[in-house]
Amino acid sequence: MEPILKIEKLKKYYGKSPCKTRALEDITFQVMPGEFLGIMGSSGSGKSTLLNCIATVIAPSSGSIAMDGCEIQALKGAALAEYRGKKIGYLFQNFELLDNLTGRENILLPLSLHGVSEREGAKRLAGLASYLEITDVLDKFPAQMSGGQKQRIAAARALILSPGIILADEPTGALDSKNAKLLMEKLAGLNRDAGSTILMVTHDSNAASYCRRILFIQDGVIFHELRRDFPEETGQQFYSRIIKVMAQLGGGSANVL
Repeated sequence: MEPILKIEKLKKYYGKSPCKTRALEDITFQVMPGEFLGIMGSSGSGKSTLLNCIATVIAPSSGSIAMDGCEIQALKGAALAEYRGKKIGYLFQNFELLDNLTGRENILLPLSLHGVSEREGAKRLAGLASYLEITDVLDKFPAQMSGGQKQRIAAARALILSPGIILADEPTGALDSKNAKLLMEKLAGLNRDAGSTILMVTHDSNAASYCRRILFIQDGVIFHELRRDFPEETGQQFYSRIIKVMAQLGGGSANVL
């Protein structure tokens, strides 16, 4: 099986010498189809920079990022728009919903931008809304929704074009513990039952325990990796191993993540 995402010797620097800041240094890893991979690290470790490079929000200084064997740095114009719209689905920490559109309109917006028919859009929306438990808020505006409802609307928007990979940037960061757990259960279910590939940046150990594999980044370098032993290892057992890694780094979750 070939990886859906392949990153090799990725580097990202900000500024110029002698004040150059290293954000990423020789990052190399692969994401396989159907994998749920977590990226963890302290503030400033480079994890969000990594996700933004993959999303083409920023350009790396060197190295390569390949999606389905295609180097994304070489994409231009329509090909780049196709990659951003259909190959990846981006789930933001702060929802990024349009306040003047209803939940339904926010979700369906990517379809109108990429020429998907209304009939097909309605079919996709019905399935996602039912699974994510947002049917009752589709016709509400974001200001009328709870944080958990907003994030599940945002998740439906990220999924509506059936992307090859979902990029989730601190998806539980703005949620309380109850809504964070519900969202992670939904994402884990999509990964388990629909084979959705998810790459998630998070500082939340509980959220990370839903992943199958975690890469820990420090000072722009991958320094540790944890794999969850399926199906024998429970989420709680994996969570305990995550906490142990953080404790070894000095002081537990408050200082490390």
